Order: sequence, then C-alpha cells, then structure tokens
Amino acid sequence: MLKKRKLGRNISEITVGEKLILHQKMEDKDLLLYLGLTDDANPLYIQHDYASQTPLKRPIVPAIMLTGIVISAISKYLPGPGSHITKQEIRFLEPVYHYENLQFTFEVTNVDNENHLIDIKVEALRNEAEQVLEGMLSVCPPYAPSKLNVNVLENF
Repeated sequence: MLKKRKLGRNISEITVGEKLILHQKMEDKDLLLYLGLTDDANPLYIQHDYASQTPLKRPIVPAIMLTGIVISAISKYLPGPGSHITKQEIRFLEPVYHYENLQFTFEVTNVDNENHLIDIKVEALRNEAEQVLEGMLSVCPPYAPSKLNVNVLENF
C-alpha cells in the first residue's frame, strides 16, 4: 500500500520575499541516468575529445537537467507536493560543466490569491559567485483538499 504524501503549502501560507536555497553538485551518475532515460547521445555532453575541440573545451551538463532541478525543487519544496508549474522561462547564461557545484536560489516575487498563482524567481550560481541560470516561474500551489463526503465517490 502506498503511503499518502503530505501536500505542500497552500497559497495562504506563502509570502512575497520568502526564499529557498539548494546546493547541487553536477555528478556523472546523474548525467548518465539522464542520457540513458532519454537516449540523448549528444557528444557535447559526454565525449571529452569532441568537447575539447569546441569553444566550451569540455563536456557540459544538458540544459534540461538544470531545468529538472528547478522543477523538482518546486514539486518538493516551494510550494511542494501538489503544486504545478503553469509557465516557465529559463535562460542559461553560462555553460555548466561536470562536477561543478551550483547554488539555486528561489524567491517568491508575487502571490496572486485571486488566480491561485505565485511567481518565483530562480537563479543558479557557480561557486556562489557566477550566475549561470536565471528564470521566472508561475506556479499553482496545491489546493486544500475538500472534506470527504458521499459525493466524492460519484466519479468512480
């Protein structure tokens, strides 16, 4: 039997200015898992000999992996389980290389109670100094579940 997960925070519990900071190291195991799942064989991601001949000089982390870290943080932490992204705009300012340490900062910039949406600004810094990613997301926080009654079962 699956255990029910606790829902993330309701929109009424979220305030403008609150932040979440996450640290993530770009590990080969994560990259290989991504490449295996997607069958993405881009040599720029894994072939040192090819990447060394490009202006990047070494293999880079796929942008979709960085996007996945951002999306996962929304689903897990801010606002958390039960939320979903309705809009995202992410810019990749600098390449990210294998084994680098990134610090992701998420900040709530707007709470729209009427439309049940929050806006979250995100940025990622390499070595806590150089910005490599920036973006904005519109997120629908989880809805508070209604009380169970006889009518709930009508859809089954």
